[in-house]
Parts: sequence; structure tokens; C-alpha cells
Amino acid sequence: MGCKPTKENMQPDDYAAKCRQLLPNLADSQARIRLQFTSPSPGFVELLFCRLKQCRGAQSSPIRVEELYSLDLETLDSLRPVYGLIFLFKWRPGENDGRLVDTDPNENLFFASQVINNACATQAILSILLNSPDIDIGPELSTLKNFTKGFPPDLRGLAINNSDAIRMAHNSFARPEPFVPEEQKSATKDDDVYHFISYLPFEGVLYELDGLKEGPIRLGECPGGPGDIDWLRLVQPVIQERIERYSNSEIRFNLMAIIKNRKEMYTAELKDCQRRREKILQQLTAAQSEGLSANNKIEELNSALSEVNTGIEAATEKIILEEEKFKRWRTENIRRKYNYIPFLFNFLKILAEKKQLKPLIEKAKQKKVGNP
Repeated sequence: MGCKPTKENMQPDDYAAKCRQLLPNLADSQARIRLQFTSPSPGFVELLFCRLKQCRGAQSSPIRVEELYSLDLETLDSLRPVYGLIFLFKWRPGENDGRLVDTDPNENLFFASQVINNACATQAILSILLNSPDIDIGPELSTLKNFTKGFPPDLRGLAINNSDAIRMAHNSFARPEPFVPEEQKSATKDDDVYHFISYLPFEGVLYELDGLKEGPIRLGECPGGPGDIDWLRLVQPVIQERIERYSNSEIRFNLMAIIKNRKEMYTAELKDCQRRREKILQQLTAAQSEGLSANNKIEELNSALSEVNTGIEAATEKIILEEEKFKRWRTENIRRKYNYIPFLFNFLKILAEKKQLKPLIEKAKQKKVGNP
């Protein structure tokens, strides 16, 4: 098992070669890897993953994303298997929670430093996808994962940001910006800055992965995997404590669960019910040919048939709901990416031509003075 490629334990020429391989031209790379700000949502997560994996459509994706409004175990249990949780919170500069990071983590764990602005949502998603062996992540992400195996967090962060596929997939969901400055504006103390971190079980340990920290944080032993309730029971109080820490001054939080594709599960459930129904119908045909002597058996089979039909109806309804959910997400992402700037410009121009713009501006100013 070789040493990790860091400046300290690699030959300078080897380390430089790795850097050159990742960043063939630093000046070009800085312009090429810039990520636009993208506000995430369940639909964004799935469509982003599908763009990276080159799915036929988000409905063929092996994952689904559920926005959580409750942390109770019953809700979490109903979503299993849960591959990971993504938590959004308001970032406070200079805040240090005092917890120790794992400076020598499991070499199989993918942890990358966030080395560029506007990437924390995508990076939180990748932290779960690249650490979930049960998810088919496709050739692009598999290549990235294999290529960066053994890299230190900073080089992994550069590899993510130097990936054309990730940059294009991320930016394809960004809102159009009328003006794109050459230099990124740094947030001030008055700006609201939000950050995303990931929680997931990996090889018997519950981890918190935050790209702004030097390494992963071990939250405790967790023998179970995504399909077990144990890790959800362990992570629940951790997230709850974090929410309560900010609850006096902040109420804007978001929690999303990366789960198995529900449509696939419901389709398998439907097919199973249909097979059982076919078998029961065959048994009914055979029993009816026996005449009166099989009355009790026929009654049992009719009861079982009714139960199976109910299951078929329920599974069909759940599949339809999943398809409708996807359609809503698709519409949401189309609206997210649509450029409304020309419409707004022409709308204001028409108001000005009709001499209605200035009175509206004055009215807005007066309203602002009356409601500071």
C-alpha cells in the first residue's frame, strides 16, 4: 500500500507532475473551471447526476432526492435505503466548532477540499455519490474517483474543479447572469452565505464531510449501511443539535436525503403483485373446475386476489406520483435556467415609453420609507 501523494512524502518532481497533470495550464484553468452560483433543489440534484452519468433521463437515475421537513425516525425510516444526507445552513465566518478532523482518514473514503467558490452544493452531492458503492455512478465519476485515489484533499478539490464534465453539468443549471465579473466578489459580513455539508455511513463509521475543513469528521462507529436504521439514529441528534445552535438567530435550513430511486422500487413492487395475481388466477381456475368441494379454497383465493389488486392499485398510484414529481422538477429547472432579462428589459422600456415607470419608482420609494 503506497504513501499518499502529499508534498511531504512525495518526491518534488512527482508531486509537481501530479499537479501538472491536473492543471495543464494554471492561467487557462482559472478561467475554465469557474463555477457559476447554482441554487440546489431535489430536482437539481437528480438532473445534475443524470447529466454526469449520461442517463436516458432523470427517471432512469438510480437515485432520488427527498426534501425532509422532519427529523423524526419514522420519517427517516420510511426512506431507507438512505445513502446520505445533505444539510444546508447559514455559514458564519470565523466560527470554529472545536471538533477534531481525521487527519489520517480511511484511504477508501473520498474527501475533497472545496477550493473554489459556488461549488459547495455540487461537492456535497459528489461526497455522497463517490462514497456509495451501491450507486452506479457511471464512467465519468468512476474515472474521477479512480484517478484521484490516494490524492490529498486539496488535489482532489482541484481535480473536481478541473473536470469539464462536472463544470458543464453544474453550470448548465445556473441562472443566467446579465453581468459576469472578471473577479469573484468576496462576501462581506452583511451578506448571507450558505454552505452544504454531507453525512453518510462508510465502512462502519458515520462521517461528516465538509469541504471547508481540513479533513472528514468521525461521528462514531456505525456498523450498518444505507439500508439500516442505525446510522440514521446516530445522525439525527447531530443535525438536531446543529439546528438548535442557530435557532435563536436563524430559521433557514434545508435537509435533503439521497435515496434509492422510488420509481424503480415501486415498479418492482408492481411486477411482484402482477406475478402473484397471475398465479392466484391460475389457482382459481383450477379450483373452480373442482366444483363445490373447493368452495373454501375459492373464498381464500378471492380474498388473496382482492388484496393483490389493492397492492397493484397502490403501486401504480405511487409510480404516477413519482412521474408527476419528476415533471414538476423538470419544469422548475427549465424556469431556473430561462433568461428573463430580455423580457424584463423590454417590460421596463414599455413602462417608460408610457410614462408609467417613474411613478412606480416613486411609489416604491415611498413604500420603503414607510416600511423601513
